Amino acid sequence: MREAFLATDGRPGNVVFDLDGVVFLGAEVISGAGPTLEAIAATGTKVLFATNNATKTVAHIASRIESMTGFAPAADAVVTSATALVAALGVADDPVLMVGEAGLAETLETAGRTITEDPNTALTVVIGLDRAITYDKLERASTAVRRGARFIATNTDVTFPTPDGPVPGAGSIVAAVAAASGSDPEVAGKPHQAMVRHISERLGPGDTWMVGDRPETDLALARAAGWTAVLALSGITGAAAEVPPHLTPDITVESIADLARWFD
Repeated sequence: MREAFLATDGRPGNVVFDLDGVVFLGAEVISGAGPTLEAIAATGTKVLFATNNATKTVAHIASRIESMTGFAPAADAVVTSATALVAALGVADDPVLMVGEAGLAETLETAGRTITEDPNTALTVVIGLDRAITYDKLERASTAVRRGARFIATNTDVTFPTPDGPVPGAGSIVAAVAAASGSDPEVAGKPHQAMVRHISERLGPGDTWMVGDRPETDLALARAAGWTAVLALSGITGAAAEVPPHLTPDITVESIADLARWFD
């Protein structure tokens, strides 16, 4: 692990935070998250949030950050795997057959996308976390993919963290559709290039730190983008020894609160 002054040339211009497991854990805020976010923003560093959670809209997530931490994100500071997915869609990708929740549907519709339940007319199949998943939804999605529809996932996180431990994530549903259709999806969320581009459009000048709890998404995103990788041990990863060597973080902290000392 390198110290901060070796990881970057001075204070970063941008810090991108994952949410689940970093800023909050389920319905519980991580201790010290609000004051830390305020302290970092007060230095002039741009604070952004990037989550693979596609079940809520950007507006809902921004409101949740403010209500839980007291920190109000800037208007363009929150991105999700759903908004990265929408940015990756083209004019020839309608209509869309979606497996997901209301936030994903609203994000698609706000972007002018038409949602269909007909696998015979769908030109794109979009998969996100759906806690009301049914066999019928899996069947329609896999049928559309076998018929040639573009197959794109919000993310492939097989689990997501909760105070009671990991629970199945969008990747578990994506895997079922991939197995049934015989096709692998494109992926919009972390650590893939669609998300790298989506975040990069919002960055200010200076170095960028990516703070996350999941090596295969957050730290891998930092590596793909050439950013400083910061591991928070408050979520899915409980010890630095659990991280694969090729994703070794530049900085490891117990929680978001430990970052404040680098922005005094």
